Amino acid sequence: MKRKDFLTTVSLAGAGFSIVPRHVLGGKGFIAPSDTLYIGAIGAGGRGNDNLRQLALHPNVTVSGLCDVDERMVSRAREAYPSAPFFRDYRKMLESHESDIDAVVVSSPDHNHAVQTMDAIQRGMHVYVEKPLTHDIYEARMITEAAKKYKVVTQMGNYGSSGDGVRQMKEWFQAGIIGQAHTVYVWTNRPVWPQGISWPTNPAPVPDGLDWDLWLGTAPYKEYVKGLAPFNWRGWSDYGTGALGDMGCHLMEAPFNVLDLGYPDRVECSVGAVYVDEFRRGEFLEGFPPSSHVVLRFPYQNGDFIKLHWMDGGIQPARPEELEPDELMGDGGNGILIIGDRGKMMCDTYGKNARLLPSVLNEHIQVAQTLPRVPEGHHHQWVNACLAGYGKHELSSSFNIAGPLTESVLMGNLAIRSYDYKEEYKETYTEEGVEMERMRTFYPGRGIQLLWDGPSMKVTNFEPANTFVRRKYRDGWGTGTL
Repeated sequence: MKRKDFLTTVSLAGAGFSIVPRHVLGGKGFIAPSDTLYIGAIGAGGRGNDNLRQLALHPNVTVSGLCDVDERMVSRAREAYPSAPFFRDYRKMLESHESDIDAVVVSSPDHNHAVQTMDAIQRGMHVYVEKPLTHDIYEARMITEAAKKYKVVTQMGNYGSSGDGVRQMKEWFQAGIIGQAHTVYVWTNRPVWPQGISWPTNPAPVPDGLDWDLWLGTAPYKEYVKGLAPFNWRGWSDYGTGALGDMGCHLMEAPFNVLDLGYPDRVECSVGAVYVDEFRRGEFLEGFPPSSHVVLRFPYQNGDFIKLHWMDGGIQPARPEELEPDELMGDGGNGILIIGDRGKMMCDTYGKNARLLPSVLNEHIQVAQTLPRVPEGHHHQWVNACLAGYGKHELSSSFNIAGPLTESVLMGNLAIRSYDYKEEYKETYTEEGVEMERMRTFYPGRGIQLLWDGPSMKVTNFEPANTFVRRKYRDGWGTGTL
């Protein structure tokens, strides 16, 4: 029996019903239905299987449903949880097994996160959603509001937010070790998939076992191209969110948490170029560039601002002078550097290996631990919160935290996608006394700052950018307020 149905039955039974101890019901080690969380998985292969493996280690978890549109990817999960029914269409799983599922873990490609998550939330199911929370800014706002409305327990899969590193950095900052923060650098070696290329002109056969229509979901219909699934979709804007979406929620979480940032008020970017001929820059409008540098400005305390620099494609900031020549920047490929007026601190991916700069300070500075740690880990923290009930257990990345973080991450993509927005106009000129006309191309989104009204989810000085705040779904794939 599903946990919430069990609890409903208990409440309806009234005062005449009593719950006997679990050891009386089933002996030593027996877990009563009221203490079991029944989980369904949407996207049960690949990263989804990793999530399930972590969740299933919790003694109070039962995997009660598996869904994946790609049978090539889900074989391990089906072998590990043979009693869980398997579906290709998540809608059928949620509808037909609503009474058997308390909570859902969503590990599908980015473009389908929101509709799948919203469907589960509106059925009263708790949700754990892989990063980034959504593909679009609007989607992040809507599912954050829905989670609060339906009182479900939520967590985004940026598991570094449950680590000790970010808490150590926050304790340093709150103790005044680096003084007033003013600049943040975040960098990554992503993309580690093809990016900054043209969409292939030749379609390919859909791989055996992949339901292409269900995989597309909310995205516009296109023919399948070689190598798109299960991994390389990340570089294409119809499906993924590029390097920024892939790693931003992991890496930017630390400064968001440590500095308690809100919505940015402006964003600008520069992007790497690929030239396809002499002085002819390639245009790859269906995907993301090979590299980018995004600058987000956040209003801060006392009228000050914090500038956060995001760099991907292997671009890194200048090494801090306090860093020894043989010391790594971050972990070599990724890292976070927070600069204050009295000092600096740095960490690796997921907030690991937090340290003050210069490193000798770490041997001498001791700050009291004021923030609780998460010894059970990110996944089990969510399970325990689901079992406790809405609002009764602290979470590291519930949607009220993960939603604004995701919106800010995706603000960077507003700037990146606006960069290649183009307009054409006719130009009149004279050649050898003859008046002629020719078409000119103009890129008005380049070299500007986008001004952002966070509460209204609107760019106020460049209307074409608002096209990317909320995309149009393929017919038949909207749900609720989406």
